Order: sequence, then C-alpha cells, then structure tokens
Amino acid sequence: MQSLISVSLVRWIHQLEYGRNSILAVYDVREFTINRLTGYLVGPMNRILIFFAVMIASCSHGLAVEHPNIVVILVDDMGYGDPGCFNPKSKIPTPHIDSLARDGMRFTDAHAPGPLCHMSRYGLLTGRYPFRTNVGLWRKQPLIEADQMTIPSLVKLKGYRTAMVGKWHVGFKEDGYDKPLPGGPVDRGFDSYFGIRASTDIPPYFYIRGNRAVSPPSDHIEANNSEGWSPIQGAFWRAGGIAPNLKLDNVLPRFTDEAVQVIEKHSASDNAASTPLMLYLAYPAPHTPWLPDPEFVGKSGAGMYGDFLMMVDAQIGRVLATLDKAGMTDDTLVIFTSDNGPVWFETDVEKFSHDSSGGLRGMKADAWEAGHRMPFVARWPGQVKAGSCSKQLVCFTDLLATFADITGAKLPAAAGPDSFSFLPALTGSKAGQDSTRTQIAMRPGNAAVMTFRSGDWKLITNLGSGGFSKPSRIKSGPDDPQGQLYNLASDLGESTNLYLKHPEIVARLTHELNKIVDDGRSR
Repeated sequence: MQSLISVSLVRWIHQLEYGRNSILAVYDVREFTINRLTGYLVGPMNRILIFFAVMIASCSHGLAVEHPNIVVILVDDMGYGDPGCFNPKSKIPTPHIDSLARDGMRFTDAHAPGPLCHMSRYGLLTGRYPFRTNVGLWRKQPLIEADQMTIPSLVKLKGYRTAMVGKWHVGFKEDGYDKPLPGGPVDRGFDSYFGIRASTDIPPYFYIRGNRAVSPPSDHIEANNSEGWSPIQGAFWRAGGIAPNLKLDNVLPRFTDEAVQVIEKHSASDNAASTPLMLYLAYPAPHTPWLPDPEFVGKSGAGMYGDFLMMVDAQIGRVLATLDKAGMTDDTLVIFTSDNGPVWFETDVEKFSHDSSGGLRGMKADAWEAGHRMPFVARWPGQVKAGSCSKQLVCFTDLLATFADITGAKLPAAAGPDSFSFLPALTGSKAGQDSTRTQIAMRPGNAAVMTFRSGDWKLITNLGSGGFSKPSRIKSGPDDPQGQLYNLASDLGESTNLYLKHPEIVARLTHELNKIVDDGRSR
C-alpha cells in the first residue's frame, strides 16, 4: 500500500522530537511516497526511521520551504529615520518595530514603487510598477484589473486563507454607498476585508466590510487643522461625509481589533494547521490626522507626530502579542514597512532635533530617497537570521515573486512584470543569475518626472524634488543640467549632481529606463 507523509505529520514529528525550529521545518515532503515504511506506521511508530525517510525524500526532491503564515504590516507616511532600529538617534520610541528587527532582518535598500499612498499599494499588491497605469483614477474606479494576479490571489492557489484589514486606496467602483462596492479587496483575492477606502483625511469617511459600507457616510464633518503645523500636518482632515459609527481617533485601534480577531479566528479553526493564513494589515497611520491617545501625548521627542507613531508601534505590539498567544509566531513570516516617506520639513527637524528621513534627502512624494526608501523588516523564525541586515535592493513589487518562491507557485507570464524574488536574501542562499533585482524605475508625485536606479547610480529626469519638497520642478537654463545624477554609494544624501560630469552614464541609464517603460515589464 502506498502512503504519503503529510506536512501536518512532519510538523508533529519534528515538534515532538526536535522543537518547532528543527531542520525538518525547511523540507517539503508532501510529494514523498513511502512504500517500504508503511509497516512502521502501523502499530508502534519508529520515529527514527521516519526521520531518515523524511531526510532521504527531502534530498531527492530538493530543498524547499514549508508554507508559513504571512503577515504584511504596512504603515502610512513613516520615515526611514523614525524607528530606532534604523536610526539610533530617533526621538520616537518604537520597541515593537525594533523587536522585529532584533528577531529578523533589516533591509537598508528597500523602496516603495512610488512615493505616494495609492502608487505604493498598487505596486505592492500587483508586482507591477504603478507608472504603468493611470493611478490617478483611484477615486472613480478600481486600479487593479479583475484578471490581474495579486498577492492574495497568488497564495490562495496554494491553499492560503486571505484577509485584509485597513486602508485600501486603490479604488472601488463607487456608485452610491447603499449598494455593493465592486473592485475592492474581496474581488481581488481576499477572502475577507474590513477597512476604509482611503486615508483618514480624505472623505467620505466610512467603514467597509466585504464589499459594502457598514454604514453610509450620511453625516458631515468640518475640516480641521492644527495650530503651529503646516496645513498638511497635525490633526488635519478635509470636510465631507462621515458615517455615524466612525470616529477618526478610533480608526487605528479599531483596525488592530479586527486584525486580532482574524488571527484568533484562524488559530481556533479546525484546519488552521493545514491552511496557512495571509493577513495584509494596512494601517492609515501615522498619516494625518495625527490623533494619539492621551496615554501617548507628550511621550515622544517629536511632537504630535512622534506621539502618534508611538501609538502605531503599540498597536503593532498588540498584533505581535496575538501571534504569540495563538502559537503562530514560529510559523509566521512578518514583513513590516511603510508606504512612502514622511511629511516632515526642515523646520520640524530643527524644532525637534528629530530627522524623520534619517539623513536622506526629501520627503513624501519626492523623487529623492526620503520619498521612497523605506524601513523594511522581515521576521521568520528558523529561516531568517535574527539581528541580520541585508543591502539587497528591494522594491515592494517584489513581494509577489517572493511569495511565489516561498509557496512554490509559478507566476504566469503576465503576472508581476516588475517583481523579483528576494527569498535568497532572506534565507542567505545564492540567487539565480537573473533573479536578483538591480534596477528600480518609478514616477514620483509629479507626473512629468521619472526616476531610475541602476546599481549605485540614480537618474532623475528633471531638476527639483518631483514631489512635495520645494521647488518641485526647476526650469533648466542653457548651461544647466537637464536632470539629476547621483552615485548613492558615495552620496546617499544626493547632495552632488553629477549629470554634466558623466554624460555617458546619463545616456546609459536613459536607455535602460526607456526600455523598461517600452517593454511593459522589467522581469
């Protein structure tokens, strides 16, 4: 009689004999057929023989990674220099984010695919650069096509249960709020969704469960600003419709409550051991409005912003504690990052002696590094070395290919055209010849500008920030450079424009950028 050793059986054997993080954890033996050991599985089990059978099967079938649970935590408008694990001089305590770095891997060269909320989320979910679509249409229609592969639709093919909590910001078809809202998370791969359509400063404000408004935005809220801050900082929100059941200062903890329920419900389910969970938790904070709970007010060294980020960190701590309580930590890959750079001006740096950008130039929406180089941490016990650091170039679009590698899924030709797996960087293995990212192309907040990274060199096709920093664009004179060129290896702060000094590099990067744009893919 022919039998299969299941993943659940292997887990039971190795956890019983060797602990949760034993060597058996890295082998996938679902296809290992045992003919000669059947007799040993009847009656008293010979665990030693089973162990060696598993090892033999693993060697014959090659090394593979057992499917972990996956939790992606995306915060909003947090700078590279905010968490202590990336900036020891930070004035904002972030113990829970720092714990992920202590127990996992920091990526120091990780980038959003665009330095604005909707751009970043589109690229993260689809593995496709956001400049390849008209992301400005998110207010009117879904940005993700119905047949487009996404992270949740990919992992569902491998038996994952998928859930999203938080800020969507890549569009619904909105035709009134008393009917379904097509094109959202549950139509793009997620089994469940609870969240909001966009930021908590962009009306209308209402919760969505599945594809329907929990309560329509039938009330009205007036606009608000904070004295002593710029018009787009502090407790800033725009006037508009708001649902009676939504309080802006309660959105952040409400999302944590929902995420905790997702984890608890999954861990208590009968098939939790055989059905891994993928949770995408997209916090709308510390994006404005900055609304810290009283227990955090005045506790940071960076004003309202720092206090609110402390609250964000505490909410992340609640999620991590829930994974611990559920016994899921050892079997879960947690990825933490921010969608784009901070709204933090030079005057704020001077006032608080806190550099939210961590020495990088610029801010949110900018082509400069602070707009898109993000703190990025991955924790995966037994697979990712604790306290490690990687300099591998990473883009959020790479999550799709990486999760495909982890789960053994094959990406269709049309899927993830700008996605490269960083699994080798995570596990310390050698990457294939064409599997490592060396370039990134993106469009910043200004649609007329492109930025392109190739190795250590970075090209910006115009002068100015291309985003929120002033001036956004500078008109070139006859003797001026037409754009910007920086060598990030020696000038991470982008202080010395080498555009005129290296025309051959400008020409090469321009050619490479044009090819990526014209080809419709970079992978």
